[in-house]
Amino acid sequence: MNVPDVDRTMPGRVLVAYATRGGSTRAAAEAVAAELRARGLEVSLTPAAEVRGLGDHGLVVLGTALYMGRWHRDVRGFLARHRGELAGREVALFVLGPVRSPRDDGEWRNAQDQTDKELARFPWLRPVAARLFGGRFDPATLPFPFNRLAAKEPASDALDLAAVRAWAGELVGKVGTEPVAEPVPS
Repeated sequence: MNVPDVDRTMPGRVLVAYATRGGSTRAAAEAVAAELRARGLEVSLTPAAEVRGLGDHGLVVLGTALYMGRWHRDVRGFLARHRGELAGREVALFVLGPVRSPRDDGEWRNAQDQTDKELARFPWLRPVAARLFGGRFDPATLPFPFNRLAAKEPASDALDLAAVRAWAGELVGKVGTEPVAEPVPS
């Protein structure tokens, strides 16, 4: 993803907002929040649909998964509701997509293309960091009738939480948010 330079002068707290259906995006968001807290940042972790305002959060980390080539509707709604508040704030984005393990490069390229197309739908959104990660697929978590249709597909897990935590750690060096406490030793 093409990530432009932005003004990084806004210190403060971090909001990690996410949208999930089966829980894997929540697990990734929890990993991001834990890593940022371990580095001394004050972090709020909230489902995107429940965020009413951005307050004094200087950095917003937004997490979603791809569903049929689109971001979760709660993330799209979050972006629509908070567009004005997001102006002037640093935003980082992580997207869960490919579910095949071992890695299927065609699936990853397709997921990256879908992610880039979704990001292009929000030309005003210029993340300081954006990353595609593998996701999870469990037909048992799908609502009826999709669970019946997908039952022939095996469950799969391509979510690498260590990679998610490493990405979150890299965010600290890319943004203007200063630790509010001493980092927690790992």
